[in-house]
Formats: sequence, structure tokens, C-alpha cells
Amino acid sequence: MTTAESAPESSQAGEFDLGKLLAERGAERYELHTRYLNHQLPRMLHTIGFDKVYERAEGAYFYDADGNDYLDMLAGFGVMGLGRHHPVIRKALHDVLDASLADLTRFDCQPLPGLLAEKLLAHSPHLDRVFFGNSGTEAVEGALKFARFATGRPRVLYCAHAFHGLTTGSLSVNGESGFRDGFAPLLPDTAVPLGDLDALERELKKGDVAALIVEPIQGKGVLTGPPGWLGAAQELLRRHKALLIADEVQTGLGRTGDFYAYQHEDGVEPDLVCVAKALSGGYVPVGATIGRDWIFKKVYSSMDRVLVHSASFGSNAQAMAAGLAVLSVMENEQIVAHVRATGERLRSRLAALTDRYEMLAEVRGRGLMIGIEFGRPRSLKLRSRWAVLQAARKGLFAQMVVVPLLQRHRILTQVSGDHMEVIKLIPPLIIGEREVDRFVDAFTAVMDDAHDGGLVWDFGKTLVKQAVAHR
Repeated sequence: MTTAESAPESSQAGEFDLGKLLAERGAERYELHTRYLNHQLPRMLHTIGFDKVYERAEGAYFYDADGNDYLDMLAGFGVMGLGRHHPVIRKALHDVLDASLADLTRFDCQPLPGLLAEKLLAHSPHLDRVFFGNSGTEAVEGALKFARFATGRPRVLYCAHAFHGLTTGSLSVNGESGFRDGFAPLLPDTAVPLGDLDALERELKKGDVAALIVEPIQGKGVLTGPPGWLGAAQELLRRHKALLIADEVQTGLGRTGDFYAYQHEDGVEPDLVCVAKALSGGYVPVGATIGRDWIFKKVYSSMDRVLVHSASFGSNAQAMAAGLAVLSVMENEQIVAHVRATGERLRSRLAALTDRYEMLAEVRGRGLMIGIEFGRPRSLKLRSRWAVLQAARKGLFAQMVVVPLLQRHRILTQVSGDHMEVIKLIPPLIIGEREVDRFVDAFTAVMDDAHDGGLVWDFGKTLVKQAVAHR
């Protein structure tokens, strides 16, 4: 009897039917989440009117049961770099499932991880090796471990307001206290102000620093250091025999108009680079820690240490196939050049509105990673309204803009961080002129209303009540 003949036949009576399950139970989505998952998420969504029911998605759009389209300017926090359900990535996943590969045997070397590593390293010519995990925070954890082991030093520096992840190691280099509070003790790492070379050098002189980890553009607030800061920081690190880690989990793979955000500054060559999010194609979680040959060879210094850093699902065939398909699409559709042009169009049109609206303070960013910051208005009438919001909770005005963008204009955006008057735009990299026009027109309408004292302020009163009630 052959192996195929000996395999048990599936029972029709007990066959799993996903479509039937969703048809029968899909309407319970918010109730199920409230009962079994994070109960505060549905509560928050109900409060701000984000409790939509999306039936399907394609490209840069969601669709509800009535066929209404919603423009996605959030891209799943950057995961959906090429939009939802890109046909090339879908086909790659169908193909890899149909191939019935001998995946994750643990005692062989499958071709797909090597092929994806080769492709990634072609965009990182000064780097040599890749470790594949399952997420951005895993990629950061790997980089922290590798840097500590390679240098023999315990401490990693990070920048104030950085993110980097929420597992214990990456949380130790997370610059937001709201994420860290209550989870101590963490690793003995140290924050320095973004762009402050003097503070960096003071810490390096202590002689115990393994590395500096930095987002070339911070996701929280869409902030960057001054021009030339990253290159100067790299020189200081090298002088003190410490490493530079670039966290490109959100900024990498074309987001900023170069393959990596650090490439906007000549001469910057990080020792370790972390990528994830868009590499998944929006389907299969994947993260990658990319580094120099000598670092990897020091970590994996003997056969006894062959599994000293590993991941149960790392390098799985589905994730590798998705990553290869993503990089193929990026090359064939010239995504990086498209992002550079589309991002400049969107940013410049929004920046032109700063003279028109008192509360629009600044538009900044690179490529399709754009921050829209609001600030205190000049006129007395608007200033008094602004003061009420700020007294209740900083960030409420930005939320006042985000909500009508969704409720009135069917555009999904996000406030860039807690206690921040900044909206962050990280849409799918495939958006074009139509989506730019739609967003700018909607944003203009909401800002007109905000400055005229219309319905936006009615919602603002609701937000103030919520903020005061939950102090």
C-alpha cells in the first residue's frame, strides 16, 4: 500500500466549512471579541463610531455589505504594503500550498528561505546574512540578542518616543511610557533624545553600549532627526565599537521612497536591519533580522550553537513564498519610484493647506509615510475651543478629524500616538492620483468644518466627556 493510499479519507459529515461558519456566526463579531478577546477594543470602536462591518477588501479599499467603498490610508499599520489580496501574492500562496512541500522538517535546508534571503540582501549590499522569524518585534529581539552577543556588552540605546515592539526585549527599547508602565523590570537599556549627538556620545563613553537601535523615521509622530544625524551617529558608534541597528519594520520595503529609509542619507550602513510588516504581503506573518557576516558567525560560532537563536515557524514555506512574491511585485511594478512620486504629490498638496487652516501646523514625512500635525490656532474663538480639548486630553483634536474622515468620507486613518495631535498616513503603496484627490478633498472638507465650528465640534464634546470620565 502506498503512502497516499494509506492516508485517511476526510469525512464529508465532519468536513470543516469556513464559508458556512462565517455565514452563521459572522454577525457576532463584536460580541465574540467582547467576550473572549480584548474587551476594550470593541468598546473603543463603538465609542468613536469605528464599529463598521467590512465584508471584503481589495487593493486600497474595504467594502461593506451595501457595496460602499472605504479608502484605506492605514494599510493595517503598514502590513498591507501592496494592498489587500494582490493577485501575484495570492497565486504564490496557492502554488506553495499545492506543492505540498516538506516544510519545517528542521533537519533539511529548503530552497525558499535561501532564495528570499538572496533577494533581500540584493537590496542590502553591505549586509550578508538573514534570520527569519515571524514578526517585527521578533526581528528586533533577534537584533538585540545578536548585538549583545557580538559586542559582549549589555546595554542598548534607543530614542525617546521610539516603538520597536511590545515583547519584553523590544519593550525595553520602547520609548513610550504608556506601553512600558507596569511591565518592569525590563532590560537595562537607555533612552537618548532623537537627534542628540551629545547625549549619544555621553552614553557611549561609559563603555558598556552594544548598539543604538533607531527607526530612521519614527512611527509615533512621523519624526526624524536633523539632516546628517544618522550618519554622525554611525561614526560615533563605530568609534566606540558599538553597532547601529536600523528598525525598518514600518519604514522598509519602499514605504519612504527608497527600499530602506536609512538609504535617504548617504553613507549610512547599519550593522543590523529589521524588516517585517509589508514583507508578509498581508497574508503570512514574517520578520527578518539582516546583518553582517561577522555578527552571524559569532552568534552561530559552532555546531553546538546551531539552534542558539531559532523560531518554530521561522522560514516556513508560506511566509517565504509571500515574501518572494512581494519583492517580485515591487520590482516588476516599480513600487519604489511610484511611492516617491505619489508621496510627493500627496505631501505637497497637504502642505499647501497650512496657510489656509490655523490649526494645521505642519505636514512632514517621506514617500507614503506622512504626518499631519495640528497646533494651537491664532483666533480667539478657535483658541478657546482648542484649550477645552487640550485640558481634557491632548490628541482629541486629531481624533476629531479622524472620525469624520471615516464616518462622512469613508476614509480610514489613525492618530499617530497617544497624547499626540498628529495624524499618520501610511496607505498601501499602490495608491495613485485618484486616492490622493479623494483624501485631500475629504481632509479639506473636515478642516473647513472644524474652522467654521460645525459638526466636528459636536463630536469633540463627546470626546471631552469620555476623556474626563476615564481619568
